[in-house]
Amino acid sequence: MSLASHLEELQRKHGDMERQLDQALNHPSIDDLEIATLKRRKLALKDEIEKLRSQPTRH
Repeated sequence: MSLASHLEELQRKHGDMERQLDQALNHPSIDDLEIATLKRRKLALKDEIEKLRSQPTRH
């Protein structure tokens, strides 16, 4: 998998996670622990995206 396609996949997953989090925040039966877990997973994806973007390109 190329770096560009890997980044695209991570960005897609991050967007999916954002939508899941928004739905959870609007659903009264979701507990705080589940919301915290979703936030941590979303942040981990964002960190991985930023890490890959900051790597120097290889030729």
